[in-house]
Amino acid sequence: MDILTLLGLLIGFGAIIGGNILEGGHTSSLLQLTAGLIVLGGTVGAVLVQTQLPVFIRSLKMLVWVFKPPKVEQKAAVEKIVGWSNIARKEGLLGLESLVEAETDLFARKGLQLLVDGSEPESIRNILEVEIDVKEHFDTQAAKVYEGYGGYSPTIGIIGAVMGLIHVMNNLADPSKLGAGIAVAFVATIYGVALANLIFLPVANKLKSHIHNQSQFREMVVEGVISIAEGENPRNIETKLEGYLG
Repeated sequence: MDILTLLGLLIGFGAIIGGNILEGGHTSSLLQLTAGLIVLGGTVGAVLVQTQLPVFIRSLKMLVWVFKPPKVEQKAAVEKIVGWSNIARKEGLLGLESLVEAETDLFARKGLQLLVDGSEPESIRNILEVEIDVKEHFDTQAAKVYEGYGGYSPTIGIIGAVMGLIHVMNNLADPSKLGAGIAVAFVATIYGVALANLIFLPVANKLKSHIHNQSQFREMVVEGVISIAEGENPRNIETKLEGYLG
């Protein structure tokens, strides 16, 4: 569980609600169903228009990373790759064949299989780097879906504000209806800006951070596999890969 995400949400929304209370406002005044419908509905609609279906589905699957980041155990991976290099040094590359099916990480398994197949180091690098680039691009596009939410929601909030003011102008002769219209106008703006800056944009940036960590992990695996293919000393491989550890 990512405690910083929960802590950030609590502090952010707590500061806004707490500030409203300190100023003598009522929390209930910030709860406007109409404003929420306009901002959330309009924002989601705009994002759906600009996003391809596979990317949108991927963005939904990645959302859990904000609270439960994907595990990237670099230190354990370094130890495992060094173990592969020791086996390859003693038994040859074919000695790694029994480890291929047991490898749980699909990317590492692919690298191992290329080693066992006797592929040239440059060929291995090209194949694995293509996969890294494609995966990183696709996941980054999915993270940008939340940037889209963050970009559209303030504007949709302004649309909600204008709609509320139009409602006010149409009911100037009836003072009893003015309060609701003004409330929708200002609360819609708050919803749009708050959702963008407290949820959508931070979520996008956190997802990009996890994507970067995964790409860096895969690049480390590539360097390890290439080093084994080139017959480097296991100790040298370990020293090289330790440079990836933060």
